[in-house]
Amino acid sequence: MRQAVPVVRRGDTRVVDYLVDALAAYGVAHVFGVDGANIEDVYDALFYTHRNITGVVAKHEFSAATMADGYARTSGRLGVVMATSGGGALNLIAGLGEAFTSRVPLLALVGQAPTALEGHGGFQDSSGRAGSIDAVRLFGEVSRYCARVETAADVGKHLNRAVSAALRGGPAVLLLPKDVQQSPIAPDQCPPITPRPAVAVDKVGLERLVGRVVAARRRGKVLVIAGDEVARAGARRELADLVAVLDAAVGVTPDAKDVVDPAGRGYCGVAGSMGHPELVDALRYSELCLLIGTRMPVMARTGLDEGLRSTPIASLGYAPPYVPSTHAVTVDLRSSLRLLVDALGPVGPTSSPAATQPPGLTSLRVPAATGPGLRYRDAVAAIERHLPAGTDVFADAGNTGAAVVHHLSARGGGRFVVALGMGGMGYAFGAGIGSCFGRRRRTFVIAGDGAFYMHGMEIHTAVEHRLPVTFVVFNNNAHAMCVTREQLLYENRYSFNRFQPTFIGEGITAMFPTLDTYCASSVAELDGALAAAARSLGPAFVAVTCDPDEIPPFLPFLSTPDAPMTRVRRSSREGVHP
Repeated sequence: MRQAVPVVRRGDTRVVDYLVDALAAYGVAHVFGVDGANIEDVYDALFYTHRNITGVVAKHEFSAATMADGYARTSGRLGVVMATSGGGALNLIAGLGEAFTSRVPLLALVGQAPTALEGHGGFQDSSGRAGSIDAVRLFGEVSRYCARVETAADVGKHLNRAVSAALRGGPAVLLLPKDVQQSPIAPDQCPPITPRPAVAVDKVGLERLVGRVVAARRRGKVLVIAGDEVARAGARRELADLVAVLDAAVGVTPDAKDVVDPAGRGYCGVAGSMGHPELVDALRYSELCLLIGTRMPVMARTGLDEGLRSTPIASLGYAPPYVPSTHAVTVDLRSSLRLLVDALGPVGPTSSPAATQPPGLTSLRVPAATGPGLRYRDAVAAIERHLPAGTDVFADAGNTGAAVVHHLSARGGGRFVVALGMGGMGYAFGAGIGSCFGRRRRTFVIAGDGAFYMHGMEIHTAVEHRLPVTFVVFNNNAHAMCVTREQLLYENRYSFNRFQPTFIGEGITAMFPTLDTYCASSVAELDGALAAAARSLGPAFVAVTCDPDEIPPFLPFLSTPDAPMTRVRRSSREGVHP
């Protein structure tokens, strides 16, 4: 069947022109995506209609989604991603899944086959007709709002509903058939984006919360554990005032290391599987654990279960935590925190950090490693020496991420982001690049070689746009966390996850001759490489040789701080090798 496409004269306003104009008027400055036949009209509109939005072409739709994710997390603005139909659309799913679980506000514009071809065997048809994939059902599972735009008259309604849903936390998806994108649209069908405000002031919950906190403070110490919502809400000052009013001990979840000054009074480190013993002790001796902006998922509460069962818990955030608590709902954490501080206050003078700086946190003890290259702790210490104030850090999943979360201190004024929603490998490459587009400051992406093989080619985007991103790749020639599990759980009798040696730094040098690239297999070499990378005006790449057999500071791998976990015997696998 021949494709029926409306003929639109240049000068007519098309649906795509309206979409781009509306996003620009709303303040969107960057749109991330991968071009293709059924989304190319949006790129055309970016060129002809509005030069104030930069269209960024990624190398893969997953990374385009994580670019929009990182952009939204650090800038506080709506992230926008677009993709064509078929495989391009399906490639968005993992990235949208992370944003859905972590409640990151994204708008996804997804091209679809022309409506005349739906149900007739059209290429990449996902209308749900005649046995085709149903994109509405598919994307509905990873979005707060999903709609297929059937006519030009419907686009304004769906755009406003989608943005309103996204701003309440999570992706929204508009499915746009190609002929609808090209359709002319009348001025009265082009409303501006005016999101419906989320109204939620839980006065009863806040009063109940104040009562619990006041009663606990009379009896003894309060522990505050802060989460990623604090950073997203821009509520660091309010959190600091709360901690000061309560003279509380304070810790952070792994994805919120940047919300508390680590040199401040009462700081006791990171909670959960990559956390510090000081926080476990603080919980044990507290009369109340007050959760601010975190639901305390498993990664944030591993090792704290006993204390969380025996200590009363109160919480303030968008949704109740996964542990029983006295909870107050808020969609405006900054304002709600201020109300809480005012009810408990006043905020008195605070001591100077120099007079109250706590001793260094206790690192988890791990078995000694004797393999090639740098130890995780030494490599992270070198990175910390070369992090200027205000640096944004994106850490990827795996052993590398565990080491960075446990050992690396966040820099004042910068964000520290680790994706704990879906935890997809390779997230940090796109997310760091997207954040750098929004904040235009030196950004560090720290990942392992396994994550690099998945989505590391997004460094091409940083090179194309001369972004100040320093990529640090820990190369141990393995999916190291899987190797660790093979060692600890399966007697180390086989490995599917060790690779033949590769020379990533040398390969990147050949691929990108304008990219400043360095290799390091010792602390001195890493210090030199990072010092040189800091002088780069654009991106830089540092490959660090590491040991695949080193156990990371990750509590599930350590039954006690100084002993490996009990190994699982599988007699049926004796003598089996790949």
